Amino acid sequence: MVRRNLQISIYFTFAILLGLLYYFYNPAYYQLFPNCIFKSLTGLSCPGCGGQRATHELLHLNFKNAFAYNPLLVVSLPYALAGLLLYQTKLKERFPKTKQFLYGQKAILIVLLMIMLFFIFRNL
Repeated sequence: MVRRNLQISIYFTFAILLGLLYYFYNPAYYQLFPNCIFKSLTGLSCPGCGGQRATHELLHLNFKNAFAYNPLLVVSLPYALAGLLLYQTKLKERFPKTKQFLYGQKAILIVLLMIMLFFIFRNL
């Protein structure tokens, strides 16, 4: 139990520090991380392109700008947060049908299909 609490504390601290980094340093103006290798090689935007800038805008509650940078990130954030809540609490045992519906094999295939469609349509 102590080890689990330590692990959660480390993850939480890392998330806070990363959040502060994205809050104070706008990736549109500061080059803290490398450019997308896929975009550099092909000229096409991958599904994650614009994610750093969108994260910065979300932390400043600029939803319109965040959506302009990466709509997939903004739309999928509630889904990801629900999964985090479901798996980090005892809710997965209380709501097994919800877990299966949202994160079962069929759901994962639908999510992958949506990511592929986003990739295709963003590069047309």
